[in-house]
Amino acid sequence: MTVTSLDELGPVDYVVVEFPAGASNFTGEMAKELIALVDAGTIRVIDILILTKDADGSVEANELADVGDLGELQKLETELAELLAADDVENLAAAMDPGSTAGVLIWENLWAAPFASAARRSGGQLIADGRIPIQAIIASIEADDNASEGE
Repeated sequence: MTVTSLDELGPVDYVVVEFPAGASNFTGEMAKELIALVDAGTIRVIDILILTKDADGSVEANELADVGDLGELQKLETELAELLAADDVENLAAAMDPGSTAGVLIWENLWAAPFASAARRSGGQLIADGRIPIQAIIASIEADDNASEGE
């Protein structure tokens, strides 16, 4: 991974994308979109793990380099840092169904780095962050639409 001053670091996020048994595909359209985000300078990939959860609940974690044919993801592999500890892996895998495979993606939001740096230089610090699930946004919009129709 490219060395970045802590003062210049943008917010870091993660996602876990789960696939049912035998249906994982990390090199198709999803990989193409990830590469586009990296090439555009929108994000910097920090780590990618592939988790496999057996029927008995045991979890195996593999770094991207251990997966084999990476396709377009090959160019990301050389820049990755190994960020997650074993406890982190177990916590992420807790949400997975037995028999499934998941990809864990950790990235820095380069687009937000200048704002984050300015906030830190101004004496501010990030004290909370989060995501609003798309399902919650859709439900809120639908509720507003229904309320408007009833008026």
